[in-house]
Amino acid sequence: MADSYREGSLSLRGAVAMGTGVMVGAGIFALTGQVAALAGPLFPLAFLTAAGVAGLGAYTYVKMTRANPSSGGVAMILTQAYGRTAVAAGSAMLMALSMVLNQALVARTFGTYLTVPFGDAAGWIVPVLAVAVIAGAVAINLARNEAIGWMQTVGAVVKIGGIGLLAIAALAASGWSYEAGSEGLTAGTSVAGFIAATGLGVLAYKGFTTITNSGGELENPSRNVGRAIVISLVLCAVVYVIVAIGAGSSLSVDEIVEAQDYSLAEAARPALGQWGMWATVVVAVVACVTGLISSMFAVSRMLTMVTDMRMIPHRHFGMPGDVRHHMLVYLGVVAAVLAVALDMGQIAAVGIIFYLVMDMVIHWGVLRRLRHDVEAKAWVLVSALIADAVVLTAFAVVRGQEAPWVIEGAFAGVGLVYALEAWYLRTHPEQDDEQDHETSSSDESGRS
Repeated sequence: MADSYREGSLSLRGAVAMGTGVMVGAGIFALTGQVAALAGPLFPLAFLTAAGVAGLGAYTYVKMTRANPSSGGVAMILTQAYGRTAVAAGSAMLMALSMVLNQALVARTFGTYLTVPFGDAAGWIVPVLAVAVIAGAVAINLARNEAIGWMQTVGAVVKIGGIGLLAIAALAASGWSYEAGSEGLTAGTSVAGFIAATGLGVLAYKGFTTITNSGGELENPSRNVGRAIVISLVLCAVVYVIVAIGAGSSLSVDEIVEAQDYSLAEAARPALGQWGMWATVVVAVVACVTGLISSMFAVSRMLTMVTDMRMIPHRHFGMPGDVRHHMLVYLGVVAAVLAVALDMGQIAAVGIIFYLVMDMVIHWGVLRRLRHDVEAKAWVLVSALIADAVVLTAFAVVRGQEAPWVIEGAFAGVGLVYALEAWYLRTHPEQDDEQDHETSSSDESGRS
């Protein structure tokens, strides 16, 4: 089994591959249809605008991680800003839950694309395939970090190169036209819908936080964390826009929305024929598998750090291994349950609300308490806060008109997370936790 932490075990190349692995897996394959439903023909521009919102947010993470690189980056930032409080612990859990929701989204995307070539497959096959790929990702994460890094590099080349070539080929086959805009670029698009689409599109870029969460394991982190995040965001923004335009060159907005969960495979069919559809499926499968591996790699380490800080409870239930291995099992179980219980639209909606709330808490904490220590510019932090608030509000309003119970449930979930963390920290003061931790360590040493 892998060591919990291995300083310098991730190269810049591996970190970029990890970031793009999560982003491409959760982004363009899973969200194209949903973003198009909100933004209409302007959905490629919504992906580009979302990159700007994510880039503003990334500034805070880069500044903090350069100053204090760790293998639980987001949790460490929150603790430095708020201390051992319900705000820090609850926000860390929102980050973890948003990543678990992302894993469920990617797993369902894997199952959906894998069944596309076989037409109308039985509805139960997609969740079964989703559970299977989650189990596989948990198992692979027990490998050494270097092995995961090389796997991500190969996957990144296949995803970025393959999907880019397919999109360009689709554009060329369509005569460089844009079918989605045939009735006008603003047909059926509202300002609120576009902003809501931008908010949802941020979910396609939040994978950069996997780099932050692995900062302590990155070579020369003070230099490479920022470089890896910027490179990943730029690469994914270029790929998303090209692929979105490629999809729009083959299908109308209505057709993209109708084929929502597998829109890229459907877009390849008229432009490139059956082989194009099969090639898209292969790239999607690679993207989803490597994305899952990257996400679990990062979130398991973050939750391990939060557990070590005694900010969340932990029980091993007789399982062998250390805390990180237990976390991988718990993550796999929760992601599998979500993948079976919710559809892709519901998963994405809850995931982006959890993430944006957590993101705003981080920006506010750094702005109020840490910006002078890390030499962060106040206007950038304020801009990131405003951007998050605007897109979150627009998404909640627009999506709430279609599925109010999903939005209400997501915000209720946010409140519940903070309430449970407040109760846990109140009933487990830090001194008691340290004593319990020492007792637990002694018991485990005795068993071994």
